[in-house]
Amino acid sequence: MAQFLLFTGKGGVGTTTVAAATAALLARRGQKTLVLSTEPTRSLADTLGEQLGPHAREIEGGLSALRIDPQRRLQASWQTVLDYLGGPGLAAVATEESTVLPGAADVLALLELRDLTVAGRWDTVVVDGPSAAAMVALLALPETLTWYVRRAFPIERRIARAMRPGSGATGGAADRLLDAATRLAAELDEIRAVLADPARTALRLVLTPEATVLADARRSVTALATHGHRVGGIVANKVIPAPTGAAPDPWRAGWAASQRRQLTELAGSFPGVPVRQARYRPAEPVGLRALLDLARELYGSDDPAAGSPPEPTSTIDRDGAEYLFRLPLPFADRSDVELARSGDELVLTVAGDRRLLTLPSGLRRCTTVGASLHDGTLTVRFRPDPGQWPR
Repeated sequence: MAQFLLFTGKGGVGTTTVAAATAALLARRGQKTLVLSTEPTRSLADTLGEQLGPHAREIEGGLSALRIDPQRRLQASWQTVLDYLGGPGLAAVATEESTVLPGAADVLALLELRDLTVAGRWDTVVVDGPSAAAMVALLALPETLTWYVRRAFPIERRIARAMRPGSGATGGAADRLLDAATRLAAELDEIRAVLADPARTALRLVLTPEATVLADARRSVTALATHGHRVGGIVANKVIPAPTGAAPDPWRAGWAASQRRQLTELAGSFPGVPVRQARYRPAEPVGLRALLDLARELYGSDDPAAGSPPEPTSTIDRDGAEYLFRLPLPFADRSDVELARSGDELVLTVAGDRRLLTLPSGLRRCTTVGASLHDGTLTVRFRPDPGQWPR
């Protein structure tokens, strides 16, 4: 099964360049590699200096690339949707008239990633992801949509539908809608499991050594952790070398000194996370030769896919009569964290970003007795409810 390597960062820091360079080096070192962008823009094609389309195209031995086209994906699936739902109103909409609804492009991109996991043609899939804020939303989407589908079509209704005589795609419109929603939930579950597995999906954060960019990176890491994702490596791009010579340029010297301070701050902010640096080049790295030069500077002889060891995104420990549920929330401020219990779920809100955490079966039979945030870890305390535990 393919490993996913996801790159994200604030706009303008060079995320596309670093992702393409990493993919090129992986391919040169024998990995069958696919690089793609979740965005419908042509930035990846411009960086590679190649024409890319919606089908994987081999650029050189071992390296392929494609550009996800949500509109094409929708049109390719539209007739299937019409046949499946069988609605006379939908049939009036021709395939060429179909339009991607706002927000639906992310769903289509996720389904494309899901197809790539099923295909099994590549060792590594390098994803040139959107900006960090959009990446948080993208990674949270499978869990969110699956939650809504299951709320709209509870398991009892799906079981009753399956056991009813004559059930199948030939049923009524409501049944066909239920079938379509169930299938979508299953496909989203597949990609959610892949993206949430630290052994299969690694996150890389690209930044430039500037104070505002570093502040944004901290917020992004907190948001990603809220949804159960950890950054396993950081690339500091566009690092200005210190000037040399008897009469150094004051402008360059000032920028180099400022970036050195931010690099020191960066190392202190992310202990244990590998930080790699790439110097600011005199020309934009475009094409395989320039990208490979950048990648060799970044990784040397190291494995470009290697990062900090995978760690559990949450843990449950026993403490006397209580259970402790721990969730890392690096850089989170106590004033930004809200927590509530709603039945079998915890409702966690961090700086306005909300996640519904479904509790494991053991904790569902417990009462919530307290919570605290200390050293970047949220700890929620549970105590068994005597009325729900066997004696």
